[in-house]
Amino acid sequence: MNKANFEQDLQQQLSAMTREKQPERDLWAGIELALVNNPEQISKDKSKTKVYALVAAVALIGLVSLMSFNSAQTPLKGSDLVASLSAQHQQQKQALLVQFKDQPALTNNWQEQVTELDKAELAIKAALKNEPNNMALLKLLQNVYQQQISLIERVHSPKWSQI
Repeated sequence: MNKANFEQDLQQQLSAMTREKQPERDLWAGIELALVNNPEQISKDKSKTKVYALVAAVALIGLVSLMSFNSAQTPLKGSDLVASLSAQHQQQKQALLVQFKDQPALTNNWQEQVTELDKAELAIKAALKNEPNNMALLKLLQNVYQQQISLIERVHSPKWSQI
């Protein structure tokens, strides 16, 4: 079918259509009856609509909260987890060193031991670059961090001095 024939057929079909569509029965009587005789039902419908709107708003808020809570607690993996562990450890280590800076250490070589643990940390991080999700390496790194923290605490505040 070419464009000219299509346009002609369309125009013929449009002109053949009736302009108004009449309902099969008179609708005004029912509309008037509903408006005049039943204002209580309209009021009830409005209150139901308000309740439904309130329930929908609460459900929407709950859904958004749940989605944001789930996205906020996505577990870290790989290099992100290593970076997070390292940052947390550095903060904890610095806080302890500041806390104990005025207290004398019980041994003189404790900083050498911390340095050895730092070397172990670097070796584990190098291995984690090749296998970022290796749980054994991650636990080993966490263990090294805990050893450093324990060493700093033990050197500066021995258990026998605490009551």
